[in-house]
Amino acid sequence: MSLSAAVLLAAGSSPSPTPSPTAPAMPSLQDAHESATNAAGWVEENWSTWLAIGLRVLLIVVIATVLRAVVRRAITKLIDRMNRRPGSGGGTALSGLLVNAERRRQRSEAIGSVLRSVASFVILGTAALMVLGTFQINLAPLLASAGVAGVAIGFGARNLVTDFLSGVFMILEDQYGVGDSIDAGVASGEVIEVGLRVTKLRGDNGEIWYVRNGEVKRIGNLSQGWSTAGVDVTVRSDEDLDKVRETLGAVGERMSKEEPWNEMLWGPIEVLGLDSVLLDSMVVRVSAKTMPGKSLTVERELRWRVKRAFDAADIRIVGGPEIPGQAAATPDPTAGVAAPSAYASTVSPQSIAASPISPPSTTK
Repeated sequence: MSLSAAVLLAAGSSPSPTPSPTAPAMPSLQDAHESATNAAGWVEENWSTWLAIGLRVLLIVVIATVLRAVVRRAITKLIDRMNRRPGSGGGTALSGLLVNAERRRQRSEAIGSVLRSVASFVILGTAALMVLGTFQINLAPLLASAGVAGVAIGFGARNLVTDFLSGVFMILEDQYGVGDSIDAGVASGEVIEVGLRVTKLRGDNGEIWYVRNGEVKRIGNLSQGWSTAGVDVTVRSDEDLDKVRETLGAVGERMSKEEPWNEMLWGPIEVLGLDSVLLDSMVVRVSAKTMPGKSLTVERELRWRVKRAFDAADIRIVGGPEIPGQAAATPDPTAGVAAPSAYASTVSPQSIAASPISPPSTTK
């Protein structure tokens, strides 16, 4: 066997070495060129579409922003004009007293807040839907889900929605404002704050009532228009009616010329006549139109003046002191005592006849 054959036999019998892991193949210049070419082709094909979408989105956002700013500015100017304009009441010179500055301010701010919120919600919501539509997103499931969620929230928060809507209409219709005295059914007092959900009232004893606007079914405003002061004067039935009328007329005329009653009285004090006639008394009705909320003050002062005028004119009122010389005689204390009865004595024939019969004895 030759030397070369022996070497080959030895090489074939020895174990072959473990092959080493192959290194990742590096992309060649040709592969990189192909990838760049494909990307450039995709960009060249779609750049106009993406540019159009971007410009459309930008245009929508710009228009929505500008429109929202313009609408809010217009609402702010409208609210400022409402604040500067005096309250529109009945068209008279005194109508400006019906709505004070604080009431106008709160009413206008509430209206402005509602209008600005509604305008922002409508404009921005419409812009958001238009942007999603630009990206070719199907809005039908989104709108359906929003509708279902809105219905669920509406049923769950129906009291809150009712309070809010009632507050909006109360403010828009100017049913009451800060400083008004109202009777809301569930509570009454002076309005100290008007909100979209709750109205705060201060009662006669100083307590504060929080009245939900949705719970108010009827409202009696005691501070709008004018009030009526009515006084019932009760005199004896034998008084001279002409003298009573003359005295009351003089009291009313003198009171309407003095301060501060001449500002509180919006009309003359009128003697309306007899309200009722009884056996021992007569009721004369006196009435006057007053500034809103001042009827009780005018009534108290009018009673004070009427009492003093009646005392000076010797006109007696029911329950007043008797005139000297006409005092009634002292009544006989025994006049109301009944005559003695025959049944008072137990031995009288009437008592014996009325006594019950004793039952017969059962013992033998």
